[in-house]
Amino acid sequence: MPTLVLVRHGKTEWSKQNRFAGWADAPLSAEGRREARAAGRLVAGLDLAFGVCATSCLSRAAESLAVMLQAMEQPELPVTRSWRLNERHYGILQGENRAKMAIRHGNQQLGRWRRDFTAAPPPLPDGDPRLPCQDPLYAGIDRALLPRSESLEQASERVAPWWRETLAPSLRDGADALVVAHTSSIRGLVRQIESLNDSSAAAFRIATATPLVYRLNRSLEVRDKREITAGWGGRLRQLVNRHKPGTRISWI
Repeated sequence: MPTLVLVRHGKTEWSKQNRFAGWADAPLSAEGRREARAAGRLVAGLDLAFGVCATSCLSRAAESLAVMLQAMEQPELPVTRSWRLNERHYGILQGENRAKMAIRHGNQQLGRWRRDFTAAPPPLPDGDPRLPCQDPLYAGIDRALLPRSESLEQASERVAPWWRETLAPSLRDGADALVVAHTSSIRGLVRQIESLNDSSAAAFRIATATPLVYRLNRSLEVRDKREITAGWGGRLRQLVNRHKPGTRISWI
C-alpha cells in the first residue's frame, strides 16, 4: 500500500513578526530549520522509499524539504516543485502585520477573510510588485492562472489539478510520496484524499513540521491516518495548533 507523508514547512522569520506570508518568499528561521530536522528524523523512522518528493516554489517549503532529506540521509532524492503547492495568496494583506490589519479593517472582517471558506481578501491592483506575474519565478505560467488573492476554496481548487495529474497517478502505481508545502495547499490535498466538505476543509489545521501520514490502498482510500511527533516541542505545536482561535481573534 502506498504511503503519503504531508509536512507543513518550519517556522519563518515572518512568523515571529506576525505577518501574512502567502506567496511572499518569507525566509525560514533557525527555529524552523530545527523543526525541519526533527521532522526529517521522524520521517526516516517510517523506513519508506520515496518515489515522489515535492514542494512549492517558495523557499520556506523547499528549504524545509532539503533539511528534512539531509536528516533522513537521503539528500540525493530528486525533488519536483510546483506553484500549485504554494500557500494561499492573501491579496492586499500579503506581507502585512496581522494586528495592524485587524485595526485597519476590523477584526470581524479580517476573521472572515482568513477563516470563511469562500471569502477572499481584496485583490492586489494592477502594477503591484507583490503580484505573482511580476515575479520572474512564475514567468512560464499563464498569467490568467496566477492569483491576485484567494479564498480557502480557491487555494484548494488550485491544488486539485496537481493531485489528479501528478500525485494521484504515482500513488496508484504504488510509489510512496513526501510533500512539504503549506497549510492551504496541504488542505487542498487532504480535501481530495478525504473528500472533505467545505466546513471540514475550512476547519483543517496542521502544525509546522508535524508529519501527517496516510496509508492508502491502490484506489487511494485511506486505510490509516496519523500525525507523528517527538519530544515536548512537537507535542506542544500539535496541541497549540488544535486549539487555535477561530474568527474572533483573527490577528493571532
